[in-house]
Amino acid sequence: MWATAVGVARVRALETERDDALFRDPLAQAFAAAGGLWPSSPPLPDDEAARRRRLAVSFSIVIRTKFLDDLLRRASASGVRQVVLLGAGMDSRAFRMDWPEGTRLFEVDTAAPLDFKASVLRRERAVARCERITVAVDLREDWPGALAAAGHDPAVPTAWIAEGLLIYLPEDAVELLLARLSSQSAAGSRLGLTLGSRGVIERFGVDATPGSAASMWISEMPDDPVGWLAGHGWEADSHTLRERAAAYGRPISTPPQREERPGGLISAVRRQSASRFPR
Repeated sequence: MWATAVGVARVRALETERDDALFRDPLAQAFAAAGGLWPSSPPLPDDEAARRRRLAVSFSIVIRTKFLDDLLRRASASGVRQVVLLGAGMDSRAFRMDWPEGTRLFEVDTAAPLDFKASVLRRERAVARCERITVAVDLREDWPGALAAAGHDPAVPTAWIAEGLLIYLPEDAVELLLARLSSQSAAGSRLGLTLGSRGVIERFGVDATPGSAASMWISEMPDDPVGWLAGHGWEADSHTLRERAAAYGRPISTPPQREERPGGLISAVRRQSASRFPR
């Protein structure tokens, strides 16, 4: 349901307007407007508790955006010059971040969101700050083949981002995606993931009626995400939203209602090439 990416763009546009914004995304408002979500917005629930929970989802989008921005900056500083955004949606990092010379950024998504995005970018006369390559393919198909045909080189390190994606995939599809991704990752590659749980629907009071975005949330976060990624050859760190929010100067004031599970914000490094890792 790629149209949800327009909703994410609206959240990023609102953050951009803040004096203390954690990031600036000048194109986000254009994406939201083209999708009919600016300056208007979906009506908030009448119930105050549900309204607060809906706003909490927006808050999580802001924190995860900052988290992955920082991960990509660290990857660039380590010498990585190849970036792949899986399920890129309305991501505008190719345009809004400073990239070292020689960086190639691949945006992988289906044709519909990429076409919508292209029309907005033309209208805005946006100019990418790196070499930007779009790859129109369904992630349920042979996306590694399409990525290779577009010029991706698995022999050199890659920074991979899967933001707000895995929650929409069943467990077997998540495993296949990670296995494929790992097989294309040279030593020194970086990985940024956001993981989720259906429990977030109850905690945040998200609309889960048939047809809504939340009704498509089917992937559960592993009990041990660090161990799960180690099994695919990645050395990972797991962070909670609460932890990162505090580090960014946006602490969550309410105490946790229950013991927090391992975090859903994941950064990882590949220490050895895919060909050397036992499968």
